[in-house]
Amino acid sequence: IRITYCGELGYELYIPSEFAVHVYNHLIDQGSSFNLTHAGLKALSSLRMEKGYRDYGHDMDNTDNIIDVGLSFTCDFNKPEGFIGKDIILEKKKQNKIPRKRLVQVLLNDPNPMMFHGEVVFRNGIPVGDIRAASYGHTLGGSVGLSMIEDPNQKPISNKYINSGQWTVKIANQIVPATVSLK
Repeated sequence: IRITYCGELGYELYIPSEFAVHVYNHLIDQGSSFNLTHAGLKALSSLRMEKGYRDYGHDMDNTDNIIDVGLSFTCDFNKPEGFIGKDIILEKKKQNKIPRKRLVQVLLNDPNPMMFHGEVVFRNGIPVGDIRAASYGHTLGGSVGLSMIEDPNQKPISNKYINSGQWTVKIANQIVPATVSLK
């Protein structure tokens, strides 16, 4: 399959288990001339966090909808047989309202503290969400994560809302300045 979960061009190989060792050995042997190196799950997590790629069951679940998590572009609303929840999502889109909950990317402005999961996100000193997943973003130069935020006064979570706020994250009883984005 010509796709990767880290946002770069690459391949995912689906190999019958009885051939896995042989294929692995062949890839390692042939890959040495291309400086092939092993990369673990944390490397993959870091890359997907930088891209803002969502992981179902971790960053989002069945209590979230595709508009709030920023994935409505993935739905084929013209699919003849439809899909579960299509009518509800079409009604939300028809209302054309800015969501009151949004999954956002959070980047710490200080490169030293690390986010992992569950850290509280604040806008102007008021808690509005928590980190659902995070990793160190090596190309971004700091810890980066995803958070579902919701204003306590039910204000729409627009770009203006995000850009006009002062964002921080509480990590080990320290308040760390952050940058929040819908992208």
